[in-house]
Amino acid sequence: MKNGIRLYSYRLVIPALILYCVFFILPTITGLYYSFTDWSPMNDAILFNGLDNFRYIFQNEVTRLAIKNTLIYAVIVVIFKNALGLLLAVALNAGLKTRNLLRAVFFAPSIVSTIVIGLVFIPILHPEGLLNRLLAGIGLESLGQYWLSDAKIVIFTIAGVSIWQWAGYHMVIYLAGLQGISNDYYEAAKIDGANGFKRFIHITIPLLSASLNINLILSLIGGIRVFSEVYALTNGGPGNASQVLSTFILVLFGEGRWGLGTALNTVLFVFVAIVAIPLLHKMRKQEVEV
Repeated sequence: MKNGIRLYSYRLVIPALILYCVFFILPTITGLYYSFTDWSPMNDAILFNGLDNFRYIFQNEVTRLAIKNTLIYAVIVVIFKNALGLLLAVALNAGLKTRNLLRAVFFAPSIVSTIVIGLVFIPILHPEGLLNRLLAGIGLESLGQYWLSDAKIVIFTIAGVSIWQWAGYHMVIYLAGLQGISNDYYEAAKIDGANGFKRFIHITIPLLSASLNINLILSLIGGIRVFSEVYALTNGGPGNASQVLSTFILVLFGEGRWGLGTALNTVLFVFVAIVAIPLLHKMRKQEVEV
């Protein structure tokens, strides 16, 4: 009977496994092969060219800039999405009368298309837009910037828009974790004389480790693979100042350099795996079960 149940369970997995192989494993292997070729619509035949694509990628100035921008963006969004999301979760876990309304308000941007968010923020961030006018209206005109056209700050501006959009999403995950923590821990800590800060550091943070791990991994992978935010706001501009790996892949495919684009996509895939898998493994070991 046990063998029959086990065999039946394996049979249930087979359809999903077939779909996974067809739509993920096979394209991945095919893409890996094409990354070592001169694949292009201009070529009559696809020829193997070894590591030439990867040499070009790491010697190309735009690629290095894209890698730099991707890392800057990822670090910023990981820190601030989680910090803001956690602060909102703690604040809205209290007994406020309007907490349900506020939760909905903060979560709402995450369900709106990133393209729509970009279309909304482009006029806001224009040199003569709402943000600069608001700063001027409160006497902070000197803080006004060319938010989307200044090469020095454009990647930070894009990161700021992304943080605004997704902080509420991470807030919800933290809220779920907070509501799973028993009040007995806090009552015991109060009896021992622990203040609010100590209770937060020694009780809330350790018992939120599962939620924290999920949010860190999601925000990290999303930061490294960022595409929609950059495409909607600047399309990699001005020049290549806000170019990231995903948008540069689109540029390469648009120019017909499909082999190079596939090679850069392989680099992005490996980069995500190298960063995310060890981090996830380490964090899972540190999780505290509630």
